[in-house]
Amino acid sequence: MKELIIKKIVDFKKRKDELEKLLANPEAVEFSSKIIDLGKEYREITDILEIADKYLLTFSRLEEAKDLFQSEEMEIRELAREEIKLQEEKQEFLLSELIKAFVPGDPLDDRSVFIEIRAAAGGEESALFAADLLRMYSRYAEKKGYKYKLVDYNSTDIGGFKEAVLEVHGNGAYSQFKHEIGVHRVQRVPETESSGRVHTSTITVAVMPEVEDVEVEINEDEIRVDTFGAAGAGGQHVQMTDSAVRITHIPTGIAVSCQDERSQIKNREKALKVLRSRLYTFFKMKQEKEIASKRKSQVGKGDRSEKIRTYNFPQNRITDHRIDLSVYNLSYILEGNMELIIEPLQLSLQEEFFKELN
Repeated sequence: MKELIIKKIVDFKKRKDELEKLLANPEAVEFSSKIIDLGKEYREITDILEIADKYLLTFSRLEEAKDLFQSEEMEIRELAREEIKLQEEKQEFLLSELIKAFVPGDPLDDRSVFIEIRAAAGGEESALFAADLLRMYSRYAEKKGYKYKLVDYNSTDIGGFKEAVLEVHGNGAYSQFKHEIGVHRVQRVPETESSGRVHTSTITVAVMPEVEDVEVEINEDEIRVDTFGAAGAGGQHVQMTDSAVRITHIPTGIAVSCQDERSQIKNREKALKVLRSRLYTFFKMKQEKEIASKRKSQVGKGDRSEKIRTYNFPQNRITDHRIDLSVYNLSYILEGNMELIIEPLQLSLQEEFFKELN
């Protein structure tokens, strides 16, 4: 990895020199739009190289500290030990910042999202775990300063969810949740299990970026709209009027519903918004499957049948199978502290993508 980073830094320094010559050329003023683009690129490269210089500096300071650690004086060795630790931490942080800078950004990262959670294998226990994940996502969204709202749900009598759609609104929401796509497996003793036997259940998660009307066109003659009474937890009807709306896209068979608003018109608008996101994701995944190579960095980006994570309650362990990461603090993460899993995952996938670029 170090060699790849050094090579990239050298390439950026060469490009900076080229840009300086281009920007210093009086004839270039004639191409004002090009000047703006070149200036923008120059500023971006300059910012990256500032981080790179700090990163390279850590190597020389580490060597100095390691030399001092050979001293016969205990006090000097102790100071050197602290300096080694400090420089290694700086190096790790600056490396992650450089990788982020080198890897092209996802154009969808800044968007709001719809998170669709569905109970799969495991019956009632699966539905209860779906409720746990819904709560975890909601709390994490709150920690990140995003607004969130339960758009649609199908609840069970004992507090679980057969399915639920959570809207998370805020800049960067997609970047935080996009790697949740796939199958989530839970291993624990159900409350209804008298023998204390551990059960395995699963749920599926889909994450869909919010899209604009112009990005996905929905023809009125291709949809069917049904209305029904909105239901509360446990199946009770909270309204007597048929304000909830279900919209089915006939060509694909994709159906969405919304019942969080009291107005049928507002529910229809929200359901259409969710439908656009689902259709956008549907066609995007279809295209990616047709052209995607078998790159490791593609893992977890589109296949909902893929088991991505296991939540083991007896061991208080959560394991992300994509990067073989296990954290023994499951209860803490379920309280919304997902950065313990998300940040290592993001960095690992960025590293893999960076390696493939070189």
